[in-house]
Amino acid sequence: WTLLAAFTGGLVSACVMVAFSEPVARIALRLSTPEYFAIIFFGLASVVSLGGGSIANALISLCLGLLVSTVGVDAIYGAERFAFGIPMLLDGIEYLLVMVGAYGIGEVFTRLYHGYGEASAATAPKLRTELPTLREIGALKAVLARSSLVGVIVGLVPGAGATIASFVAYGTEGQYGKRRKELGSGIAEGIVAPQTAATSSVGGAMIPLLTMGIPGSGATAIILGAFLLHGVQPGPQIFSNPEQAQMVYAVFASMFIGVLGMCLMGYFAIKLLIRVLEFPEAIVSAFVVLFCFIGAFAARNNLSDLYVIAAFGILGFLFEQFRFPIAPLVLGSILGPLAESTFMTTMISFDNDWTVFFTRPVAGAVMALSCVALGYPAVRHLRERRKIAPGS
Repeated sequence: WTLLAAFTGGLVSACVMVAFSEPVARIALRLSTPEYFAIIFFGLASVVSLGGGSIANALISLCLGLLVSTVGVDAIYGAERFAFGIPMLLDGIEYLLVMVGAYGIGEVFTRLYHGYGEASAATAPKLRTELPTLREIGALKAVLARSSLVGVIVGLVPGAGATIASFVAYGTEGQYGKRRKELGSGIAEGIVAPQTAATSSVGGAMIPLLTMGIPGSGATAIILGAFLLHGVQPGPQIFSNPEQAQMVYAVFASMFIGVLGMCLMGYFAIKLLIRVLEFPEAIVSAFVVLFCFIGAFAARNNLSDLYVIAAFGILGFLFEQFRFPIAPLVLGSILGPLAESTFMTTMISFDNDWTVFFTRPVAGAVMALSCVALGYPAVRHLRERRKIAPGS
């Protein structure tokens, strides 16, 4: 299922990138910071759907993530915020530390709290990789289409990327899928939705990179640096320059080749990687903690980041115990700086007139969609309570 989801999402994203890059380049010159903030706000509003059972818990987790993103020095006025005189907090808290700590270290703490299994998993018999049948694929065509669309849209949001796309797609499936109550039990929808969205977000992230010079993810930020090293300046004029246009078409072709190569490597490597399940869970958890700390240290070569990741590991453990969703916390820490910078730039440019987010056509339309995204889960929850009330 993972290979199918990756292939479908990658193929859809590549086709979308080829079809919409040039039209988006023509529209890019008309957008300003109000539109960018509205798009980011829509991404934050969609996080509510990730809350699953409790909308209030999702909002609390999101607000905490936004609060974490404000730690450090203000980029506009240069004021210190929530540093409390601690030097390591002046540089801010990287979202990578929040994500790895809350998910990686937090999950290890959770497993340690509930107790590891006494014995390792039984030795797996001879494995054989089987692709799903056409009938099974047809049953999930709505999930594939919905997740591909979510991945492309989230990829368009500057700074979002595959991680956010997978979270949003999983949350969307948990809210609107036919078997949403069975998510987390190993059903195919729980695998297909996040993987399809994660892969399809790549093409979506490349569109703002090529047409506006804005990286849509961490990976596209690296690609932007490679473009600049080779004298290629992404932006609305990239298609009008014949030499740079050739580079763009080469990127288009590499996307299709990359999707095919990724699926082939995954197909032949899965038999080897599945053997990890044979090791005792305690040993696997120890390596998870080791790699989490190595990744946290390698990001900035800062030893104090290890303390930060441990703190968020404890916070992730507490979130699991009290049934608070972790995804909004992570997404808030990622999109918070982008939302703040675009909001403050808009306020400076438009003389603190907040109505500009609703009076400009594109920004107003996106803000209206954000209000719908915030309000619909609450309305749906009230409807479900009314249906249950008569029977009780």
